[in-house]
Amino acid sequence: MSGTFALRRKEIVEEEPPVVEMKDRWPALFTERQIVKEFTRLMSVNLNSFYEGLDGNLQKLLLLYRSRCFDGNKEMMALLDSLDRDPSNQRKRTAVLLGLPWCMKEKPFPLLKMCEPTDCEDDLIKGMLVGILLVLEDVSEPLPSSYQDVAIVLEANVVIRHLCDLPSAFMTLMGLMYVLNLNYPKDLKYTFEVIQRLFLGIGIDSCSARVHSLKNTLFK
Repeated sequence: MSGTFALRRKEIVEEEPPVVEMKDRWPALFTERQIVKEFTRLMSVNLNSFYEGLDGNLQKLLLLYRSRCFDGNKEMMALLDSLDRDPSNQRKRTAVLLGLPWCMKEKPFPLLKMCEPTDCEDDLIKGMLVGILLVLEDVSEPLPSSYQDVAIVLEANVVIRHLCDLPSAFMTLMGLMYVLNLNYPKDLKYTFEVIQRLFLGIGIDSCSARVHSLKNTLFK
């Protein structure tokens, strides 16, 4: 894949082909291993550093979530209550990522869809330009701890399946956004900017005002 990198980038940037067409032409690119490698070729940053950045801000973000008034936000309150019942590190990671859009005054619904195995997947992802699909045994659980499937959706098509959990899905999706030269969803631009700048350390000195405020709160 490294030998065809320049050709691939030229095609992606200049021709802007549909994602399904890219998957047909470069199927190996849509694997976790190759996404990490392609991201490194492109950004000179290891995509797996996402976990280091996430864990480095984990406790501070959870404290921030709890300190803010989310009394009117049933989803956030249910998320934190569920975490109290089982505060494992992996569940903390999931809680931080699920709560991040609320923290940034955005809504996660365009990005995250949860369904049960018997639900019609095609109906759920219809019109979904960028997203993560979680297939769960019980969609009423606000903080999932096990998954039937975790998939990445781009341009209303499932492009990757069988990811192990939500944090890995966020990391893989972030990698694909760069690899495929896709724009962040407008209604979740601050959520993605936090992942880019505070978790991955890319352009950390060029934050928007909203993300800069969060950065100052976390780093003070």
